[in-house]
Amino acid sequence: MSSQKIFLFDFDGVIVDGMHEYWHSSLLACEKYLNSPYISFDQKLYKKVPNTFKEIRPWVKYGWEMVLIVHEIIKTENPIKNINKDDFINNYHQNCQRILKDNSWNAEDLQKILDKSRKYQIDKDFKSWVNLHNPFFEIINFMKELRKKEIKTGIITTKGKIFAEKILIQLNIFPEFIFGYESGTKTKISEKLTQTYEILGFIEDRKKTLIDIKQNSATSHIPCFLADWGYLKESDRYNLSNEIKLLKLGNIEKLVAI
Repeated sequence: MSSQKIFLFDFDGVIVDGMHEYWHSSLLACEKYLNSPYISFDQKLYKKVPNTFKEIRPWVKYGWEMVLIVHEIIKTENPIKNINKDDFINNYHQNCQRILKDNSWNAEDLQKILDKSRKYQIDKDFKSWVNLHNPFFEIINFMKELRKKEIKTGIITTKGKIFAEKILIQLNIFPEFIFGYESGTKTKISEKLTQTYEILGFIEDRKKTLIDIKQNSATSHIPCFLADWGYLKESDRYNLSNEIKLLKLGNIEKLVAI
C-alpha cells in the first residue's frame, strides 16, 4: 500500500451549498443563451429558489440537467410545479432524455451554456457570484486538519474544474487535486488515484456514486461516507449497506482521528 495518503471530497453539497448559484446560473443560461420559445422571463425569478427546484435537485447528476429543469419550471405552458413534480421525478432520467429530444437539444450544449453563464457572472461581478455559495465550515476545517497531518486532499466534482477552483481559492482551500466533469467519472478517477495513493475516505452526497465505487473491484476498499447535509433524496438515508456510512456534519470531528 502506498505511504501517500489522501482523502477525497465531492464539492457541491459537501464543501459548499450552491443551491442559489445553481438556480441563478441555470436561470441566466435560459434567459441569455437557450433561445427557447416556450419560456418568458420575469426578473423576480432570480430572487428566490423555488421549492420545486430544491426538491428535484437530489436527482441531478450533471450540471446540464439543471438548465433543463429550470426551463421546465419556468415554461409558460404546463410547467413543473409541486402538483406534478412527483410525476417528473418518478421517471427522471427518461423525462430528461425526452425533453432533450423534444427540443432538439443535446447535453453537451446545455453544459456549455451553463459554463458560459457562470463565466459571464464571474467576469461581470465575481464577488456576487462567489457569495451565492454557502460553505460548510466544518468540512473546510476538517480539510485543514488533514493538511496538518500531512494527508493530501482531492476534490472530484461534476462542476467544471475552473469554477470549483475559483470558489476554493476564496475559501483559502488548496487541495492537491481538483477533478471536474471534464476528467470522467468519479469511479474511474478514484480507481486511477488508488494506483498512487492510499485513499482514507470519500465524502459524497450522491448515494449512487458511492454504490458504484463499492461495486468496482478496484475501488471497493475505499471507505465511503454519505453526506447527510448534502442534496439527498429522503430514501437515501435508509437501507444503506454496511460499506457506506451515513455521515452527519456534527460528527466530522471523529474523522479527524484518521
